[in-house]
Amino acid sequence: MGALLCATALAWSLPAGAASSAERELEHEARAALEQLYEQQPETRFLTEQSKAVLVFPRILKAGLIVGGERGKGVLFRNGKPDGHYVSTSLSYGLQAGAQAFGYALFFMRESAIRVLDDRDGWEIGVGPSVVLIDQGAARKLSTTTADHDIYAYVFGQKGLMAGIGVQGSKITKLD
Repeated sequence: MGALLCATALAWSLPAGAASSAERELEHEARAALEQLYEQQPETRFLTEQSKAVLVFPRILKAGLIVGGERGKGVLFRNGKPDGHYVSTSLSYGLQAGAQAFGYALFFMRESAIRVLDDRDGWEIGVGPSVVLIDQGAARKLSTTTADHDIYAYVFGQKGLMAGIGVQGSKITKLD
């Protein structure tokens, strides 16, 4: 497990000259992940149309053995264009073992919810604007009158051997 965490850390540390290329690659991966989410959950197109912005983390790597951690980079899209790059990190402690990769998207329904992303200390999910984790059943019931929360979250593309996935407790910090 230590090797996996070390490999993850090395994969995210790139030389300064590679930044623009790495950002373009991240944007491409985030767009592809969002398209994958649209295919799996067609109702998410509605949220994109209604939202002020969408923050997409195409790949979060999670590993743990009693103590766990997760990390991934994402892109904030406004009107379909990249508007910032972010990192999501989390630490956990408890009865856990394994490794997993997944993606998640946050649909920001209000400008006030987006402003928390630019806080100099980052934003911890669970503190601040309300985040609603959506499953397939709830997604089918969303409409302009029922989509009244600050942020909607979708977890998708789970692969690996670790139970109890969620986005609560993650800290999101702007990279730019």
